[in-house]
Amino acid sequence: MKSGCASSVGLLALCTVLACFFAFASRVAAGEKKVFILHSYELGHVCGGPQHDGALRALREAGFEPGRNLAVQAFAMDTRRVNTTPERMRTQARLALEDIARFSPDVLITLDDDAFRTVGLQVANTPLPVVFSGLNGRPESYSQQVPWLESRNRPGHNITGVLEKLHTLTALKVHRKILGQLTTVYVIADSTITGAASVEQVREELQAEPNDFLWTLSVTDSWEDYQRHIRGACANPRVDLLYPLALQLKDAAGRVYTAPEILRWTTQVCRKPDLAVNYSFVEHGLMGGVGVDFEYMGWQAGSMAARILSGESAGEMPMQEAQRYALVFNMARVRELGIEIPQDILLAADHVYNE
Repeated sequence: MKSGCASSVGLLALCTVLACFFAFASRVAAGEKKVFILHSYELGHVCGGPQHDGALRALREAGFEPGRNLAVQAFAMDTRRVNTTPERMRTQARLALEDIARFSPDVLITLDDDAFRTVGLQVANTPLPVVFSGLNGRPESYSQQVPWLESRNRPGHNITGVLEKLHTLTALKVHRKILGQLTTVYVIADSTITGAASVEQVREELQAEPNDFLWTLSVTDSWEDYQRHIRGACANPRVDLLYPLALQLKDAAGRVYTAPEILRWTTQVCRKPDLAVNYSFVEHGLMGGVGVDFEYMGWQAGSMAARILSGESAGEMPMQEAQRYALVFNMARVRELGIEIPQDILLAADHVYNE
């Protein structure tokens, strides 16, 4: 059954590409461009939503206005809450490819790893340009599954995009300045592809230059185990900071917990400072600090898509790392923890939530 399913998805991918290719000529005369945005998670997700908005902002700034000379269609695979199994993900990939074939886009933008892994790779080495955003996994590893990459500086095929960067070392330095003392960081992640890739990013970023930060790691997919790990870390006097990266957990009854529920519970039971990997997470109770600017990362991907719409080749376009981070604070959490943020850091913040 597995090989048959893979074959059908591959055939559908071929049909998708042919439909896009033959529809392209008829739209050139009309001057209309089409962009398909494929979300790994639900629409409005704390990671995918800002990327979507950023991509549209970049397209508008480049002169591609939805409703005027640009048509945009979005598809949400919802792989965090609902379609969490490999079988369900394959079904969503098939449905997404069907929608792509009907829409016949000029560019496919994939947001986060699940969309790229299950659909983006299906259209590798075809006429349909693909721009990924928020990719946590190493592109070289994905190219081992389907060869599509010559180098990051010159991909050479039909795929390019923006690699997520967590800015971990910068974030820890800022927190150390706020707290006065910060040595040991407790990182907890899930074992999803994104979770494993995020842990590897933390490791690589902390090894990139000398520093004296220590970090301990727990990995779990169990809601009950997560609760146990968090309670233990919060009771451990040697732990100075929590860095929660677990964004998808399941309890013994099979209920799935996602970022909003996980983070709200974490801040309710723990009175240690925490670090938000995504600046949007402060809205779910975390203290904040330096976090990935997902909106700007989406803007980078949208800018690359706009260049492709203007005639550039994806294969000649160097990949980019997420360039910006945002400095954001949740002052209710700051006050709850009894922390005083230095005025120079507070004045430098991109956003301060006071509720």
